[in-house]
Amino acid sequence: MAPLSRLRLLATTCLAALAVAAGCGTPAGNVGTNPKIPSSESAAALRTGDSLVVALQGVPDPSSNSVQVDDQGLITLPYIGTIKAAGVTTAALSQRIRDAYLTKKIYMSVDVSVAVTERYVYVGGEVVRPGRIVWTPDLTVAKAIQAAGGFSLYAKEGRVSLVRDRNAYSIDVPLAQRSPAEDPRLMPGDSIQVPKSAF
Repeated sequence: MAPLSRLRLLATTCLAALAVAAGCGTPAGNVGTNPKIPSSESAAALRTGDSLVVALQGVPDPSSNSVQVDDQGLITLPYIGTIKAAGVTTAALSQRIRDAYLTKKIYMSVDVSVAVTERYVYVGGEVVRPGRIVWTPDLTVAKAIQAAGGFSLYAKEGRVSLVRDRNAYSIDVPLAQRSPAEDPRLMPGDSIQVPKSAF
């Protein structure tokens, strides 16, 4: 029985040593998890930069207008000019546009539908191609950085900042790459900033 116990102890010790050698050990000061980021309360709301298609039906001249929400949160449509779009849902914007056409007596009756064609997240700092990335429902922090060309030579990969709804969260991207459960999904309008390493 004693030799069997010693054999078990030896096996356990060897497995622990192999795990550390393979990099499975947790580095000092790192708890091994990324923060759990709350879903954006305004995820459904339209934002600056969103590309939309506004369709007008039930009128003598039905039309489909491709527009983009500008820096002031506005879109521009024929006959009624600018309409505030940022901060509301597509359903609320549809109603707002319909009301504008009816109030200005452009049409007596009109059906309006608004669809989002593209939404974005923003990646800046120490990546190869900083800029906006088209948002998709499965986009994560690691995937967005990969879409931006990956990290630059001087990137501080373990301290990437994710900004959502004016709150910043520090993300360890190498951890996210090793463990998909630690790779936060992004929401439209999120911003990722990759800092520069001190050395």
